[in-house]
Amino acid sequence: MGEAPEPSPQAPLAVLSKVELRVSCRHLLDRDTLNKSDPCVLLLMQSQGQWMEVDRSEVIKSNLNPVFAKIFTVDYYFEEVQKLRFEVYDSHGHTGVGTHDDDFLGGMECTVGQIVAQKRVTKPLFLKYGKFAGKSTITVSSRAGSCPAPSSLLQDLFSKSDPFLEIYRIDDDRSEQLVYRTEVVKNNLSPIWEPFKVSLNSLCSCEEKRKLRVRKGDGDHPSAPQFPHSTVCREPLGRMWDCMNPKYKIKKRNYKNSGVVVLLDLKIHRVYSFLDYIMGGCQIHFTVAIDFTASNGDPRNSCSLHYINPYQPNEYLKALVAVGEICQDYDSDKKFSALGFGARIPPKYEVKGWSGPCGTPGMPLAMAPVGLGR
Repeated sequence: MGEAPEPSPQAPLAVLSKVELRVSCRHLLDRDTLNKSDPCVLLLMQSQGQWMEVDRSEVIKSNLNPVFAKIFTVDYYFEEVQKLRFEVYDSHGHTGVGTHDDDFLGGMECTVGQIVAQKRVTKPLFLKYGKFAGKSTITVSSRAGSCPAPSSLLQDLFSKSDPFLEIYRIDDDRSEQLVYRTEVVKNNLSPIWEPFKVSLNSLCSCEEKRKLRVRKGDGDHPSAPQFPHSTVCREPLGRMWDCMNPKYKIKKRNYKNSGVVVLLDLKIHRVYSFLDYIMGGCQIHFTVAIDFTASNGDPRNSCSLHYINPYQPNEYLKALVAVGEICQDYDSDKKFSALGFGARIPPKYEVKGWSGPCGTPGMPLAMAPVGLGR
């Protein structure tokens, strides 16, 4: 398995943050004859023009609409265009995840900046040569990995013997997002799960009173669990919650609960980063000022930094486009302001102060970084 590309050691130390990515799919192709596909997601990152595998998810058995518990953690560099590719494959049990065309269920490409800025990206999956993979879609959502990370220890008391838990965050639109899936504890009516770490942003969007749902399943197959019991935790910092079965609650008059979930320990470590601002909705607006004075020489002279080369952009234009391509992922309207100063404007060719690049008053807008060079 490859490792995430690292910045050049000669380059200045970049501002580094961690981003957590969660993946789910809908309407995957069914490659298996007897059962449904067993999907697994591979995360690849482009480095020096080559795609390198960074990580892969768990395999979910017989499921065409999987929600993966795996959290992909990637290094986030604001000043770089980081290209990602998500590939979905049909696994074959103990033989592992195949990477042949017959096992390929679809892929999608995007940038880390797009996911961070939009928080949730849904795109269609494509097969080889740009062909649509039916109605298959993939959704990637992001959370800042540098948010506080609670370390938790959970215990429950239930009637069945091979329990595991799934913890869901209840969002403002009442949808539920899988946050964590515990290991299965064998033959234990009072299991204690191993401590785990998850960012507070992932757990409850950094809101300590946000509701969580804990679902309890049984057996060795977390990919296809039965969840007769669940509980809603109104405050993640609480200590004990009843686990209820809605069917029992209706049928049994004296029904109290089907056990309890006990939070034995919780520790919160607070860390803040630049990414917190971006994930909180902060946008970056790009404004450029162009120097039209003669300080850099005649633009018709090839020795001038302002030289207008008919075959390729000069260094100023290259820098303008490079910076603009980074910033555009964090600007919702993708409009960039441009100003010029010191130009001689026809017909009188008098030196002007601030103006639009074409000599017009105000601040003209271009829809893309390349538009500013025109």
